[in-house]
Amino acid sequence: MSTRQTDIIEPVNVECGASLASAVLSEGDAQQMATVFAALGDPVRLRMLSIIAANEESCSCTLEAPLGKSQPTVSHHTRILSDAGLIIGEKRGRWTWWRVVPERLELAARLLAP
Repeated sequence: MSTRQTDIIEPVNVECGASLASAVLSEGDAQQMATVFAALGDPVRLRMLSIIAANEESCSCTLEAPLGKSQPTVSHHTRILSDAGLIIGEKRGRWTWWRVVPERLELAARLLAP
C-alpha cells in the first residue's frame, strides 16, 4: 500500500498555540494557510471533508452519491483538499481512500481562535 501525496506540505511556523490575534504570520505561512481556507471555502469540499472525517476514511467511489457529483468532479475536489494538506489518499486497487490530516485542521482552528 502506498500513500499518495501530491506535494509535501511544509509545516506552518506559527508558534504552538498561537492565533492570528497573538502572532503575525510570515508571508509564506499566510500563503499556505490561504490555500487551506480557500479549499474550505467551497461548500462541496467542506461537505466532502466532513464525510471523510465522519467515516475516518472514505473511498472516492463512496463520495459521488452523497455529494451528487460525478467521479471527475469528486476527483477535482479531492485534489484541491489534498493539495491544501487537509486530506491524504492511499491508492487501493483502482480507488483512492481518503483520510483527514488532523494536524492541518487543528492548525486552521488554532489560527482562528480568539
